[in-house]
Amino acid sequence: MARREDLFVVLLRRHGQTFAAELGIDLEGGGADARFQLCVAALLISARISTRIAVAAARSLFDAGFTSARRMRDASWQQRVDALGAGGYVRYDESTATYLGDTAELLLERYDGDLEALREAAGREPAREYELLQECKGIGTVGANVFLREVQTVWHEVRPFADEAVTRASEALGLPHTARGLAGRLGDDDLSVLAAALVRADLADELGALKAGQELPPSAFQLASATKAELLQLARERDLQGRSAMSRDELADALRGGG
Repeated sequence: MARREDLFVVLLRRHGQTFAAELGIDLEGGGADARFQLCVAALLISARISTRIAVAAARSLFDAGFTSARRMRDASWQQRVDALGAGGYVRYDESTATYLGDTAELLLERYDGDLEALREAAGREPAREYELLQECKGIGTVGANVFLREVQTVWHEVRPFADEAVTRASEALGLPHTARGLAGRLGDDDLSVLAAALVRADLADELGALKAGQELPPSAFQLASATKAELLQLARERDLQGRSAMSRDELADALRGGG
């Protein structure tokens, strides 16, 4: 079995990216638009649909220009449906298009489109923030959990935050399974990245293999973030034929099984 300390390193190497980072959402400097985009992502991820499709749908909405509460509200219902469909979010596209419009309208009416105002209305109390987030259509307990575990990187009063999805995965790995216990392993860093890594590992059905110390194929995050030298090392370990003549992208494609 892999040593406990090793699991943190392995998790972050394989899945060390928040969903906000995957979508290019700059929570540090992106202002109201970034906070709204995280709210949209949380809404989509909370539905009973694969996280991969939810992220693709969020990216499709943002690519269509629906990057703020006002732009989302002003878009037609059909435009929102079309953007969701382009991202593969077809099972709940019609109801979700309605939720997105209603949520944008609520945020504009109550908070001038900025979730920072929701934070202030809650008195920066995490329990109240959790409640107010759920007043947004389509943001239930799951969506509020997704939002808070990602926004804790900038809403410091939320730290340390780990919802049931995170603690369930950490417990399965034999790691500390409370927010404070996990935070104790990270020093002063927030839990956003580790929380996302634990959730992603669970979604990829990797927890058993990770706990047993088994070798796993490179993750999508590893392949996307690795340098060519790192990909060549992975190719050597797997005795990938023709590796020396491949470009970085060709190596990544071959390692993920595309060639």
